[in-house]
Amino acid sequence: MNMVFQKGGSVYIMANKYNNVLYTGVSSELTIRIWQHKNNIHPNSFTAKYKCDKLVYYLNFPFIEEAIAEEKRIKGCIKEYKRQLINSINPNWIDLYESLIG
Repeated sequence: MNMVFQKGGSVYIMANKYNNVLYTGVSSELTIRIWQHKNNIHPNSFTAKYKCDKLVYYLNFPFIEEAIAEEKRIKGCIKEYKRQLINSINPNWIDLYESLIG
């Protein structure tokens, strides 16, 4: 019996404290990845450079390929669309990280 296990994934958007710099990413381990952003594990990264350490949006998918496709779609959109996407689930732009780990 040959079983293939699919791993899901998440697309997410990080913001800086002023909500004027946004970063869109994808991960199969969202909680770990956001922790890495918050702790500047990669000090030369975009999120570290622009202090994007607030998780303001995420969406989970059953397959990582779907999350990757959604990340590419969002990255191709203008900033105003991304702001509307965030507002649709998080109108106060609160940090959603606690809801992931709590």
